[in-house]
Amino acid sequence: MHDQVTQGQPLPLGTRLDDKGCNFALFSRHATAVTLLLFDPVEAPLATTRIDLDPNLHRTGDIWHVHVAGVRPGTGYAYRVDGPCAPAAGMRFDPRRVLVDPCAQSLSGVPGWDFAAARPACDEAAAQEGMPAPGARGVVVDTAFDWHDDRPPRHPWSRTVIYETHVRGLTRHDSARAAHPGTYRGVIEKIPYLQALGITAIELMPVQSFNPNELLQRDPQTGERLRNYWGYSPVGFFAPHTGYASDPTPGAELNEFKTMVRALHAAGIEVILDVVFNHSAEGDETGPTLGLRGLDNGIYYLLDPDDRSRYLNFSGCGNTLNCNHPVVREFILDCLRYWVTEMHVDGFRFDLASVLGRDSGGNILPNPPLLEHIAQDPILRGVKLIAEAWDAGGAYQVGSFPGHRWSEWNGRYRDEVRRFWRGDAGLLGVFASRLAGSSDIYQQNGKTTINSINFVTAHDGFTLNDLVSYAEKHNEANGEADTDGTAQNYSANWGVEGPTQDPAVESLRERQIRNFIATLMLSRGVPMLLGGDEFRRSQRGNNNAYCQDNDISWYDWSLTERHTELVRFTRLMIALRSRLPTLSDEDFYNPEELTWLAPQDGTLNWTEGASALGAHIHVRDHIEICALFNATDAEVLFSLPSDVTHWYRYVDTASMSPHDIELDQTRPPCTSATINVTPASLQIFTTSPSLPIR
Repeated sequence: MHDQVTQGQPLPLGTRLDDKGCNFALFSRHATAVTLLLFDPVEAPLATTRIDLDPNLHRTGDIWHVHVAGVRPGTGYAYRVDGPCAPAAGMRFDPRRVLVDPCAQSLSGVPGWDFAAARPACDEAAAQEGMPAPGARGVVVDTAFDWHDDRPPRHPWSRTVIYETHVRGLTRHDSARAAHPGTYRGVIEKIPYLQALGITAIELMPVQSFNPNELLQRDPQTGERLRNYWGYSPVGFFAPHTGYASDPTPGAELNEFKTMVRALHAAGIEVILDVVFNHSAEGDETGPTLGLRGLDNGIYYLLDPDDRSRYLNFSGCGNTLNCNHPVVREFILDCLRYWVTEMHVDGFRFDLASVLGRDSGGNILPNPPLLEHIAQDPILRGVKLIAEAWDAGGAYQVGSFPGHRWSEWNGRYRDEVRRFWRGDAGLLGVFASRLAGSSDIYQQNGKTTINSINFVTAHDGFTLNDLVSYAEKHNEANGEADTDGTAQNYSANWGVEGPTQDPAVESLRERQIRNFIATLMLSRGVPMLLGGDEFRRSQRGNNNAYCQDNDISWYDWSLTERHTELVRFTRLMIALRSRLPTLSDEDFYNPEELTWLAPQDGTLNWTEGASALGAHIHVRDHIEICALFNATDAEVLFSLPSDVTHWYRYVDTASMSPHDIELDQTRPPCTSATINVTPASLQIFTTSPSLPIR
């Protein structure tokens, strides 16, 4: 075997195949010994080859490396790493642990990895040498793929409409009638639907490899172990989740993911990944040792300065990555570059992104090196960057997230638009600002409308149906006695908690859903629609369905038939936004471009009083628009702007389909300048009898 093992190269980290074999490279600054374990076949319970690396030959700086001849694609590999075992000093090396390579491009065995059975590093219980290696291992892969003539759509922010969804949940339900349910290939099967809806980007909840079996709690009714459904707990940062592949062959998930991206691009749809770099699946000091903790705990994680055996927890998940350490920073940059260059993704949404701006002591940095490097990196310059601009440590940076390149989930848009349509008093001023692009949040920091990702609902919280059907959350199925999930939902059930057959309640709920969708598409900024909201997908009042890998979370596609008119309304509102480009302009309105209108019987009180106002948008060289909003429980009269000869109504959310929105037919002008707006509804007018397709 010795003639097959040579020195190897320190870069790139991870594995690299060549015509003779494979190069392996691993970072560990404080390790004293590293052993490479090979598994051929990958499912072998015991390592078939063990290679002890000589630090005088197989180490360059902090990188341990070796080249092994004859290694083929499909070979499994892992490491044992020795070094100081001193938790009080932040060192948690343990040569008994079998560790995954954090740069592995494919992982095998993750779904069967029972975290509940794992012990923390440096404990007293010895593992028997030669016992079956537990858990996952990396897979050596051939990354060659025929991309055909794949080209990223590169939609400008002003033309972007995002659809947030989940790879498994999108097609796992029987009603999806998918040939490959719950997989990357299943997503491909829904491309015609997504195209018809008019979205331009699909934002996928985490696809970085994670373990669905990490949770300990059980379903309180069935007693079954609950599963990590959302995937916000990465084990492998470079590796696509194997559970979303239809082919169980190790490494097959790479080609399936690439095939999905290629198909979405061919349909003009960008792929944005929800990525998690704020923490890992290793949890706190009682959690399992999977990779980073056993490789160099004090470099990869933020440790409590008063007790380095414990972790700072700004993620709410037990640990926090030390993102601005130069080594960790380069690791994250390499990972992002990999997903762009090798997997062809178009952008990233960063979970709890404020963590990425903290220093080694957990303090928020004014100019975080990592965020600057991501924004200015030559490979990443063309991709979309979206920050969830807060974290679990109290940081809230909506409007002030560092760097103009970053767009942000606008949490204030979500909350204040919800409250306005609920009828809360005193919301006129903030609602008007959200509609106009949130200049009060972004302009003072030199940002524009496209820095605001506008959304009413997201995976985290109520669906749109549940927002208008439940006054309280109902998370009992999560096994946490309904203590999890936010209590501040700004929702209303409009008379009945949960499903109802009352036609009056249902009519009002449908109207409110149309109000939210129409408001989202009327607002300057970048709209994001939660997948399934367009056909009233429900989670039965669960606003934190992270552990519900079942029909609570899966998309019931039979609802598209029951609510076909709402799907139609959503599709036409997206089309209306496209045909009225002034709605998505990247600049804020000038004062002369937007006039706010009061009801006939009152004046606009921006901080008190009822929720009714109009907006007259009259941007030079564009079709003029008038939108009238009534979030009160009484009819409100408005006068259409008199300086326009003819106004044409396109939307009335109080009308039944098809009159709720009429887009593709020429219409007569309004015969009266006085408009009666029904309670809890909006109307949209333009100065053109028809709207050309852009």
